[in-house]
Amino acid sequence: MLRIATRRSALAVAQATQTAQLITQRTGQQVELVPMSSTGDDNPDARIDTLVAGGDVKGLFVDSIRQAVLDKDCHLAVHSYKDVPTEPHPELTVAAVPGREDPRDLLVSPKGWTFGNLPATAIVGTSSARRKMQLLRAKPGLQVLPIRGNLDTRLRKLVDGEFEAIVVALAGLKRLYTSPERGGIGALQLPLAAVPLEPGEMVPAPAQGAIAIECRADDARTVSLLEAVDHLPSHRAVSAERAYLNALGAGCTTPAGALCSLTGMGGLEVIGMLGDERNRRVLRRSTSGGFDQAEEIGRRLAGEMLEMMPA
Repeated sequence: MLRIATRRSALAVAQATQTAQLITQRTGQQVELVPMSSTGDDNPDARIDTLVAGGDVKGLFVDSIRQAVLDKDCHLAVHSYKDVPTEPHPELTVAAVPGREDPRDLLVSPKGWTFGNLPATAIVGTSSARRKMQLLRAKPGLQVLPIRGNLDTRLRKLVDGEFEAIVVALAGLKRLYTSPERGGIGALQLPLAAVPLEPGEMVPAPAQGAIAIECRADDARTVSLLEAVDHLPSHRAVSAERAYLNALGAGCTTPAGALCSLTGMGGLEVIGMLGDERNRRVLRRSTSGGFDQAEEIGRRLAGEMLEMMPA
């Protein structure tokens, strides 16, 4: 029996359940979910950068889940890959990345606004600096305000009129509710409509929509078992995006985005976004390379992007 550590939020349990089903389907191995709270979960209303000393929030949503694997209480952990610190852990390895869900962001509103017809002074909820800077770049008159809580809480705040629109990850809503673009969102079928934001409108967070399956690096049996659920194109894509983020020296509160896709020639192309908060600018650039050069492409793009930043 494989024990899988996961956060206890509805979204985390949903994606861990889907991952567990995939493992059983591909390997025949029976699994057990072990839900637990992280530091971020225990402080749902606090600003993320205030939860730890010095504002260093790396690992805030994976700390206790990782510890359960290190303590051998669980064989593996399932994370939203964008929550995992970019620096490798000396005792852990991401043994598999299943097929990635749609990485785009989603604009949710009662009126089904697209990014183009979103009113110029609308009140939009997001706690992401990356999303905020891209929203304000296109529409400087927007009122972009922080919003925290699980997806149901955010959707309810939208219905209750605290916001006129919110921006969330498409993958999260899809894993919880299925086809959120069709309206009637959530367990209560809330009267909301959702419209995906294309990368030209908003570059997603690195690894958004991807799941990381992490285990102890010295656990050869589990590492070998998880090869059956790894999706190589997804794994390569998020490796490029995370290499970009790591080379920037950025964390989850930095306004940086990246999206890697396969080219028609079988290579990789990475679109990068970096917010220059001091000068209120959003920089964008893309680069490409071979399928086996994922991390190199990401690092190269980061170097080019940093050269574009004013001194």
